[in-house]
Amino acid sequence: MTRVNAVFDIGKTNKKFFLFDDDYNEVYRDYVNLPLTVDEDGCETEDLEALRHWIKDTFDAILEDPRFDVKTLNFSSYGASLVHLDYKGKPLTPLYNYIKELPQEIIEAFYNQYGDVLTIGAQTASPQSGMLNSGMQLYWLKQTKPELFAQIKYSLHLPQYLSYLFTGIPVSEYTSIGCHTNLWNFDEEDYHGWVHAEGIDKILPPIVPTSASINTTYRDKKIKIGVGIHDSSSALLPYILSKKKPFLLLSTGTWSIALNPFNSESLSREDIANNCLNYLRIDGKRVKASRFFMGNEYRLQVEKLCEYYHKEYGYHREVQFDPDIYLGLIEKPAVYFKFEGISLQRLPQKTELALFATFEEAYHQLMIELMELQVDTINKAIGNSKIKTIYIDGGFTDNDVFMKLMSHHFSSFKVLSTHSPLGSALGAAMVISDKQITSKFLKENYRMRKLVPLLF
Repeated sequence: MTRVNAVFDIGKTNKKFFLFDDDYNEVYRDYVNLPLTVDEDGCETEDLEALRHWIKDTFDAILEDPRFDVKTLNFSSYGASLVHLDYKGKPLTPLYNYIKELPQEIIEAFYNQYGDVLTIGAQTASPQSGMLNSGMQLYWLKQTKPELFAQIKYSLHLPQYLSYLFTGIPVSEYTSIGCHTNLWNFDEEDYHGWVHAEGIDKILPPIVPTSASINTTYRDKKIKIGVGIHDSSSALLPYILSKKKPFLLLSTGTWSIALNPFNSESLSREDIANNCLNYLRIDGKRVKASRFFMGNEYRLQVEKLCEYYHKEYGYHREVQFDPDIYLGLIEKPAVYFKFEGISLQRLPQKTELALFATFEEAYHQLMIELMELQVDTINKAIGNSKIKTIYIDGGFTDNDVFMKLMSHHFSSFKVLSTHSPLGSALGAAMVISDKQITSKFLKENYRMRKLVPLLF
């Protein structure tokens, strides 16, 4: 029987369950795509009941498996999502989707009362992002559904709700509080004044360290259960634990997020205007981050390219970097793509594809324009810190054009691609473990590859 550490890693699309041995080797994996439901306004959202059933059934089954002896359990999940519990511990509302639109009158009422967008944004390290600022979900509920709001005993971020399902103990923790929630005053290291003024602090459970755990008995089995962790902070954790020299982690996917755990500067109003933010590490220290909606924009534009050039979706995955195409395009730099999901003060008013003879040429131009934003995002996150190493993980590590352009634009840095299919699950296992890892851990477990700068 193998001693194992269990982790539920809950993404927007894939729900995964992992077992790791005491050396953090994956020994078991299960995953599922659960059907969505809708809230009272017809907006698609996570089906909390289906998620709860899958988690409980999956874990109960593994406890019965004679191959494994489960010692710990923890949870990693996406943020900006709150479960509102009544006085009996039952969810009162749907798990509102963070892309649901927040009414403009609510936004205006909030800032009219508590200060302008950039000032509040700098204090809370949270660019104004509607429901993606989970604190605004609470303000919206109080303003629009006061009777329902009055029934809330506790509001839990999703990772902590998953822990609550097994422990029955409601808690808050730093990584969920500190991810663009608009709740936390980073300089004062406390909830922002507006949270206290609205009485919202009274329904937020006590804050515990992310490394906290609860020793409990579940189905006659003694298990150490963690309090959950926000997925971006969890994905960063193996790097922090194994590397002492300053680095930047570029996490690519639907969002491209540049994470700098070695920049503790307070954010300025200009930073907020440029979509910079702070996350909180597991110890409450800040991580400077800069992000843009790269993966989403990439998907939208590639769909249009495939339609225009009569290619099957998926054709783009085989496109390799072509230095001749690249050099030809940058001889006459121009902007040809109208981005759909990224708001930019730039031309053109519509995408011009007629100027490109082939799919490959248009695709290289798209990547050049996205890379321009990516370079800017990384430089903002680096700020004044002495960083010489950049790690890249996530979906774009398989994109040859993207990786070649990264090696070109950051030729003065040591740039390494890392590939771990474990994503944020591994960090969730590590955070409640007593086992230390060495500087060799990433090299041995993340298939690290140093990028070679391009020579033209």
